[in-house]
Order: sequence, then C-alpha cells, then structure tokens
Amino acid sequence: MTQLAIETANLVKTFGSTRALDGFSLAVEPGQVAGFLGPNGAGKSTAIRVLLGVLRADAGTARVLGLDPWADAVAIHRRIAYVPGDTSLWPNLTGGEAIDIFTRLHSGGRNGSEQGARRSRGSRRRTELLERFELDPTKKARTYSKGNRQKVALVAALASDADLYLLDEPTSGLDPLMEAVFTDEVRSLREAGRTVLLSSHILGEVEKLCDTVTIIRAGRDVETGTMAQLRHLTRSAVTATTTADPAALSAAAGVHNLSVDDGYLRFDVDNARVNDILLLLADAGVQNLTITPPSLEELFLRHYGEAAAEEAVR
Repeated sequence: MTQLAIETANLVKTFGSTRALDGFSLAVEPGQVAGFLGPNGAGKSTAIRVLLGVLRADAGTARVLGLDPWADAVAIHRRIAYVPGDTSLWPNLTGGEAIDIFTRLHSGGRNGSEQGARRSRGSRRRTELLERFELDPTKKARTYSKGNRQKVALVAALASDADLYLLDEPTSGLDPLMEAVFTDEVRSLREAGRTVLLSSHILGEVEKLCDTVTIIRAGRDVETGTMAQLRHLTRSAVTATTTADPAALSAAAGVHNLSVDDGYLRFDVDNARVNDILLLLADAGVQNLTITPPSLEELFLRHYGEAAAEEAVR
C-alpha cells in the first residue's frame, strides 16, 4: 500500500475558547495537487501549521511523509517547501539573501556529491524563476511590495528539490500575470510527480490546478473528492432552444427553476438526471443546447451560504 504524503485524522486545536480545528481529517496521495479550500478563518492555516510542526494538535493524529510533524519536524522540513500567505522578510537583507536562507535547509543531511548536484540544479532553477517572476534579488527587502515579498517565498520554494510543497494562499498580492506564472509552475510540479497541498479561498485557483479538493468549514472537513465527484453533489445549468412544446420538462424529476420564453429554456438539472433530460429535449426538437457544470462557488454556497461564497471569489 502506498504511503500517503499527508494523513491527518480527527485533529483538534483550540486557542482559548476558539476551536480552530474540530475533528479535521485530510489525506493527500503522492504526486497529487490537493486543494484545501475554505473562507478566511475556516482553519486552513492552523491545519498547515500543525503539518509543519509549528503547532501541536490537542487531539488526533498527523503524519507528513510518514513522519510525526511535531516529533520529526527537522527531518520533515528537509523534504518540504513552504509558502505562507503573507511573507515576512528581514528588512536589511536583499531578496536574494533571503532566498538563500530559505533554501539552505534543503541541502542538510545529504552527502557532498548529492548536495553539490542539488545546489547546481537549485541555482539554475533560481535564475529561471527570478526571470519568470520578474523579481530583482539585489533590492533590500524593506523596499519590496507585498507581491514582491510573496515572490521571494515562491522562488525559494519552487527552486527547492522538495518532495512536498505546502502552499498557504501562495498568490496573495500577485497580479494576474504572475498568477499565471504560478499556475504553470504548479502544473510542472505535478508533471514531475511532486506532491502539492494548495490552500486557498480563491475558487478559480483551486479549480484550475487541483486533482482533489477538501472543503473545510469551521475547522471540519465537510467534503473531499475530485472535481467530478464534488460536482456530482450539485446541479448543472442548462440553456436550450426547442421547436416543440417542452411541457414534459416541467414535471420531470431532477429539473429545477424551469423558465420558458418563446422556445428558449433555462433550468437547473441534477447531474444524475442529465441523460433522462437529454431524451426529453430530443423529443421537444432541441436545436441549441448548453450544459454548464457547477463551479466551486456553487459548492461553497451549499456549505457556507452566499456571504462566504462572495468572499471566496474576490
């Protein structure tokens, strides 16, 4: 049986009267890009800090690359790369010096030849990433904008030859062009067989990149699955034009919010009923048909309500 890259079960973490994690469980397969989705305050960062060994859970279990993140934090940190949502830097160091510090840990615990080879590959990757993210590494960190501070963390993480990448709101502060560069880099990690846990409240980011998604609410995992599996839980939107009376649709199982205007139809359909509805549309002489699967925004609506979903798309 393949060892999971990340495995937690029933994690609990409290801060005074606040229960940040309330029986949270997560499983990430090796080579996966796993999405970790929830609005701000849902418990995402707390869970990641437990995985990093920065916080100790009050109850439950956690394993990262087969190790205990609290007891084996040093060994784990040699094999992972981490990007926080808000990167703090030493103000008097340059961006390049900060990158050197962040990446130095990954060279520990290896023999001389292996360490040298990794340094050489890392140097080439660093140069490439600095160009791709348009970051000047000679400037002092105190002159950097939030976006440039985030680029420092991204370059350091992506230049590391890590087994696991923990990315907590990694595109915070980046402009759309740099977000596209980030997307390309994560796809390259997947192609190379690396494992990524991507925490975000941006629905489109998770939807584009992730093989599986775990939705967290109030410290609990409320849904986990592939995008196809999560979409199966909700409805698709249908628009169509027909030449005949589509009256049969109004009584059909799985059809919701049907509106008809001079042969132009709009309605929602339970995904399990799509095949039946296609037959009814064919009988009504369908001419044009569009079926739009649900987005993660709609999945958010099911668990958090409209206010949280609106926050998530900002």
